[in-house]
Amino acid sequence: MSRFKTGRGHWKRVLAWLVLIVLVLALVLLLIGWISRWWSNRGPVQQVQATPEQLERGRYLAAAADCAACHTATGGAPYAGGVPMPTQFGTIHGTNVTPDPDTGIGRYTADDFFHALTKGEARDGHQLYPAMPYVSYKHIARADSDAIYAYLMNQPAVRQDNKKNSVAFPANIRTVLHGWNLLFAGAEARSASQGASPAWQRGRYLVETLGHCGECHSPRGALGQVDRDRPLAGNKQLGRYATPDISPPGLAARGWDAAMLHSYLGTGISARAVASDEMLMVVNLSTSRLNAADLSAMTTYLLGDQPAAPKSVAMPTGVAADSPGQRHYLALCAGCHGRDGEGVPNVAVSLRENSSVRDADPHNLIVAILDGLPEHDFPGLARMQDMPGFAADLDDAEVVALSSWLRQRYGGQTAAVDASTVRKLRDSKQSH
Repeated sequence: MSRFKTGRGHWKRVLAWLVLIVLVLALVLLLIGWISRWWSNRGPVQQVQATPEQLERGRYLAAAADCAACHTATGGAPYAGGVPMPTQFGTIHGTNVTPDPDTGIGRYTADDFFHALTKGEARDGHQLYPAMPYVSYKHIARADSDAIYAYLMNQPAVRQDNKKNSVAFPANIRTVLHGWNLLFAGAEARSASQGASPAWQRGRYLVETLGHCGECHSPRGALGQVDRDRPLAGNKQLGRYATPDISPPGLAARGWDAAMLHSYLGTGISARAVASDEMLMVVNLSTSRLNAADLSAMTTYLLGDQPAAPKSVAMPTGVAADSPGQRHYLALCAGCHGRDGEGVPNVAVSLRENSSVRDADPHNLIVAILDGLPEHDFPGLARMQDMPGFAADLDDAEVVALSSWLRQRYGGQTAAVDASTVRKLRDSKQSH
């Protein structure tokens, strides 16, 4: 018995020492973090001189890298942060990247900035959340990073504190990100298409690095990591709308060709679709500001040097002339989209071979029917009026009938929509 008590006492002492060691390590980490932040706030304020040509190059590259989408809040000062970005771990806010020395990047050197872009580590040493796409930016050219840095450092300084993130445990402990980076930050993506031409190489850099398209358009794993083995194959985890498959097979299956892609990226409008939701912001703030050569390079990469022929829609002959789905369409949709889905410029899109209607996954079509769409302002003078949602007007069976009819009539999709899919999307609206 005494031997048992002695052994139990020994393990209690071991446990006490382990707890003490953990507490000491935690205090050391907190002290290091405090010292790093203190040093960061006391570093010299940087002054960056640049020629008009250098600033213009930086402006262009900042647009190509889509910086404003995450760092300029609606109605806020340019690059002053505050943009909420919902993730599966909570909401992360874009930070202030104006040259304010206390709340922005005014004390960052060009080396600090490049390190943050490519390694995901701030000047004070704390780890950035991978909502900042440093895993994609890790291949950015140093000259391009320096140009973006010079441009940002010559914008008006805005004193605006960064908003607090609401990230769940344990992701709210920044130190955990060291492990995440060790597991995932070094992974190299497979090329989404086949090619070797100069246009394909330039397009790959614009799509995979600067534009970081795979951050939204590639599937993600349980820990939020991008699936580098399925580049640009689509993602249903990031928002109410699914980001579609924009790999060469996915684009060909929905009838996209180079001219349509070029128009879509440059103007937000094409024969297959109009940009909406997050993609409309990308077009307005990024791709519409690129020159024609870079837009062509992006389409070359997305389709490959030898693109597959876009598939045409085989319209079924057995679509009922007076089906419930058609009756819903004529009652609710035809006034804007036209009696036979032809659409009206600046009012409503054409539904004939529309990309969402042709998609094998009816997710986005169902969401549009349930939620509706806001008014769209495209680059230039083009507009699209708002579309009301019909969640209150149509029950699940009626949404199934309408969406199935649309897919059969205009998209060549013969499979009926599952009622459980409609119910799931209807119920999930409150979480977005």
